[in-house]
Amino acid sequence: MLLDKNAILSEDQAVTSTAASTNTIDNKAAGNAVPGGLFVVVRATEAFAGATKVVIDIQTAAASNFSSASTLISQTYLAADLAAPKTLFVAAMPAGMKRYVRAYYTVTGTGTAGKLTCFLTDGVDQA
Repeated sequence: MLLDKNAILSEDQAVTSTAASTNTIDNKAAGNAVPGGLFVVVRATEAFAGATKVVIDIQTAAASNFSSASTLISQTYLAADLAAPKTLFVAAMPAGMKRYVRAYYTVTGTGTAGKLTCFLTDGVDQA
């Protein structure tokens, strides 16, 4: 798997409260140029504590402020499922990607620990 620094949405980002990923990806005018050609990978890099549930959304929007964001992928995890290190999910990016892409983490409960790494790649390692 090749990893492009410009395709990293979160790198060991502390996710103890609801927040957007540290980075966004600007596809420029390309938008949905490679439907099904990219994968999103999310990994827990530090075990979660305190939170009861974390929802991970991969969002896209035409504007950089994500004022009218739409969700491409949504996964929900209970805190007990967020051990680390662990790959939480790998999914092909569906059609519908607009100019900007980000991850959005919704935390239920009072998180005291937990980190995620999220990125796009053109191929994934086989286990």
